[in-house]
Amino acid sequence: MICQNCHKNVATVTVIEIPPSDASGQGQPHPVEQQLCEMCAQARNLPHAPVQKKTLGDIWKLLQNSSQKPLGEPGVTCPECGMTREEFRMKGRIGCARDYEIFAEDVNEILERVHGSTHHVGRAPGVSPEELTRMRSITCLKRDLDVAIRDEAYENAARIRDELRELEGSA
Repeated sequence: MICQNCHKNVATVTVIEIPPSDASGQGQPHPVEQQLCEMCAQARNLPHAPVQKKTLGDIWKLLQNSSQKPLGEPGVTCPECGMTREEFRMKGRIGCARDYEIFAEDVNEILERVHGSTHHVGRAPGVSPEELTRMRSITCLKRDLDVAIRDEAYENAARIRDELRELEGSA
């Protein structure tokens, strides 16, 4: 995706702005998502982690380290399908649903190596942009509610709770 600010560079930073509610407290803020390149994000003084460029030397070191590091207990076998850890590492495929539990450490390392993360970050397939925005708003509000409760800001927590109920009811 191209930067929505300069329209030149590849966008590597996602900015989600949540505007404050209106003066009456009744208006529902609509988050605005923008895709920026690293230079535009820096120009706006936005907090972000710079994209790390991997050199051939870095990749070679990663491959050497991962090939030398043994994973988990070598003699583990799935009680349902009989797959061993060595067999899983050779095939690179799961034999049954229980293998996700048995070989969780191996699966997490593979996901981290291939995708750079063990958690999904990005769009959910089959979800409209409006629904995705609503889901993100709910997540942010839940986080804000936890903070308000922890800080004993009960009036703010009640307002956030009401916003959450309204958003969750519009599903």
